[in-house]
Amino acid sequence: VQLQASGGGLVQAGGSLRLSCAATVNIFSINNMGWYRQAPGKQRELVAAITSGGRTNYTDSVKGRFTISRDNAKNTVYLQMNSLKPEDTAVYYCNADISTGWRTPVYRYWGQGTLVTVSA
Repeated sequence: VQLQASGGGLVQAGGSLRLSCAATVNIFSINNMGWYRQAPGKQRELVAAITSGGRTNYTDSVKGRFTISRDNAKNTVYLQMNSLKPEDTAVYYCNADISTGWRTPVYRYWGQGTLVTVSA
């Protein structure tokens, strides 16, 4: 299983970015998917998560600005980030809880991280 994240970059405060993360290779089913971030000198924190049925949850600091979604046919999760702030600057990591076969255990896989930099 591989998770490939993309979409990071440099943006001015108030701008928008859309992150994508595609899961590929030997996937039977995907349960929860999500995005975490880690700013310099800080611990990794949950940004948003989405269940296979489409239920979402967000950390308080991004509510109303970020939207998580997924395309189950493409095994892809997205994070639309609007009204970005300098404090959103971090490396963003996607994850997915994936089973690779019938009655096989579910494991959490991580993408490689994509850097988001928001300038003031």
